[in-house]
Amino acid sequence: MAAWVILVDHAKDFSNAETPHKVMTVREYITSPRLFRGAHPTIVNLSRSYAYQGAGYYASLLAAARGHRVIPNVETMVDLSRKTLYRIALPELEDSLNRELRGAAEPTEGNLRLTICFGAVREARFLRFARLLFDWFRAPLIQVTIKYGEWSTIDRIRTVSIHDISDEDRDFFHEALEVYSRRSWRAPKTRAQLKYSLAVLRNPKEVLPPTSPASLRYLAKLAQRHGVEVVEIGKDNFHQLAQYDALFIRETTSIDNHTYRFAKRAVQEGMPVIDDPVSMIRCTNKVYLAELLEAHGIPTPKTVIMSSLKDTPRMEEKLGYPVVLKIPDGSFSRGVFKVENRTDAEARLKELFEDSDLVLAQEFCPTEFDWRVGVLDGEPLFVCQYMMAKKHWQIIHHEKGKPAVEGDFKPCALNEAPPEVIDNAVRAARLIGQGLYGVDIKETDGRCVVIEVNDNPNLEHGVEDAAEKEFVWDRLVQWFVRRLDAHYSG
Repeated sequence: MAAWVILVDHAKDFSNAETPHKVMTVREYITSPRLFRGAHPTIVNLSRSYAYQGAGYYASLLAAARGHRVIPNVETMVDLSRKTLYRIALPELEDSLNRELRGAAEPTEGNLRLTICFGAVREARFLRFARLLFDWFRAPLIQVTIKYGEWSTIDRIRTVSIHDISDEDRDFFHEALEVYSRRSWRAPKTRAQLKYSLAVLRNPKEVLPPTSPASLRYLAKLAQRHGVEVVEIGKDNFHQLAQYDALFIRETTSIDNHTYRFAKRAVQEGMPVIDDPVSMIRCTNKVYLAELLEAHGIPTPKTVIMSSLKDTPRMEEKLGYPVVLKIPDGSFSRGVFKVENRTDAEARLKELFEDSDLVLAQEFCPTEFDWRVGVLDGEPLFVCQYMMAKKHWQIIHHEKGKPAVEGDFKPCALNEAPPEVIDNAVRAARLIGQGLYGVDIKETDGRCVVIEVNDNPNLEHGVEDAAEKEFVWDRLVQWFVRRLDAHYSG
């Protein structure tokens, strides 16, 4: 079966003679649900119109139902149908655009129209902008109208038909399609024996990665039993992401870096992904988590959300000293500070408010260890005790100019962990989603309180899996396989 299929309204729009890929009409595709049964082609929908409930719209809608990858999908069609829907992307796009225009001799007024083909553009200096636009809106042909000015703005973004572009743009489209389809194809060594491919995103330079290379090799070995090939990728492989079946992010996540963009792209492609973008948004902000957990009656440390130094008396009245101050989006014990008195608190708060409008203050709960409960798909996966770093109150001791120092660990079987710890962890994780989460819990003064929910928890062979062994990794791989089986079965 064809790996790539081009859909057109009329045969003359894009003929078989112009491409090595199979070309068929939109109507033929819509009315032939069994044509690609058992295959998973990539569909490039070049319909002249993507109007809601039109033939082009239905072609992409049915492609998703048939388990085919399709570009554009209906979400992109809707997003680009009017400016109010794509407005959210404009600040980032215009920032990129103006960086590329900086220093160039451009007219002070007037318009420029760019035609972008699969993230490529004829004007080479706009390539980064074109790729960013394609990251946001995955359509084969996009036309952007730019208004020049001291700060140039995007007047309009729209999909355009290959029927309506110039001969020069049409020639460029052919080149872009060839490049895009070629780099989105691979022939893995083991694919003949393995059913699915799982891309694992990691940063080889990260000092404290959530999973080490050795543990990923262990995952790859066990995944083969389930017919899954594990392939490590990096941030430079973004444009090849669609060639894999699923994505597992194993580097520290952040909304403002490439990990979020990878997760978002995976969702656009219909790929199962851990961590998904919604989980990232919910977990990476401690202010959101504090409100969410409290609203659902899940026990947490006493908390005050501060917006200025004027909130200090209220914090002292509710929490006393010592108190723990947290920036909303810290990770791996970073951005978390213990202060002993008002002088220390005000000095630290002044620093934190320079970078964040809100700061989280929580009561100090001294313990010898934190419980870490791994929760996958709403069910407990592993339990481990993380000991505090030596002579420190956190499990990781960050000291400027020195390597981070981690405390020891003690594995615990699921059936031996305190039921209240498991119950609170599962309840908290289910509020976030159905992915993989690490819930941190403290037992203090007769209470069992949830400290936070991590969307990107550590998973190391010999640590988190020390009690439950291969069960942990098998369940993780099965999470992906079940979703892929359901997706490809239509």
